[in-house]
Amino acid sequence: MPASFQVFPIANDADRAAAQALREQVFVREQGVPAALERDALDAQCWHVLAVDPDGTAVGTGRLTPDGRIGRLAVRADRRGRGIGDALLRTLLEMAQAEGLTRTHLHAQLHAMDLYARHGFVADGPPVFEAGIEHRKMHRHAQAAFAIEDLATAVAASVTVVLSARRGLWLRSHDLDPGLYDHPEVLRALQRFATAGRGGIARILLQDAAALRTGPPPLVALAQRLPSAFAIREVDTAPDRSFAGAWLVNDAGGFVVRPLAHRIQGEAATTLPGRARRLVQAFETVWERSRPATELRALGL
Repeated sequence: MPASFQVFPIANDADRAAAQALREQVFVREQGVPAALERDALDAQCWHVLAVDPDGTAVGTGRLTPDGRIGRLAVRADRRGRGIGDALLRTLLEMAQAEGLTRTHLHAQLHAMDLYARHGFVADGPPVFEAGIEHRKMHRHAQAAFAIEDLATAVAASVTVVLSARRGLWLRSHDLDPGLYDHPEVLRALQRFATAGRGGIARILLQDAAALRTGPPPLVALAQRLPSAFAIREVDTAPDRSFAGAWLVNDAGGFVVRPLAHRIQGEAATTLPGRARRLVQAFETVWERSRPATELRALGL
């Protein structure tokens, strides 16, 4: 089938005018952003992209500042939900890479955070208001890890690792880390992964399944409701039981690794596929010699 749209860098005045008209339509008329705030002095210094329909009608736009900030991402109302935002973001990230920008950042409207998380952006800090609209800061480190120092960062990184997964998640934990894997944002991300319709599987490897039998935590309850998307095993050898850490890894180069499971500190990355693959290989080796935690399958435990 022919493509329903195409995305390209803006290189002429006509395309710049089309992008500006679309921004005014979305931000000023639709969202009520003051025109004086919508267009700023940075526009002339930025790289811009445009998405057009086959007939040349502008349907999406966005920009990248010289310091790596992505913004002014807008899609025409009647074209949303068709992958245009994803395509715009991919093109902007490719431009950032070409310019040697290893760190990109943005302020995401809350309803759009999942879009950015799918591309490896991690939320940073509490919501803030810009032009009367609630946003959250997000950042992306290309081909680099960053430190996890507190629960809020661990939650944000875990959400991104889950939402940016394609079809595979690997989670190794002693007791499903209360405070982290029962956090509402992490649970919502896991449910979205499980119900995305891509045939994804989350493998959960526990150190001690017995600790969860008396009252299953929310993640186990979610796995019980969606058994085709979750598999749970318990380690079954003394060396495996002595493992001290905890991992969450996806098949898109993302991970959260904590050397000591009882501490939240560790490191995370969203675009380090080589290291992520090594973590998965180590996980699978233990998974193969572990036992299915069948006692956690049934509802009502």
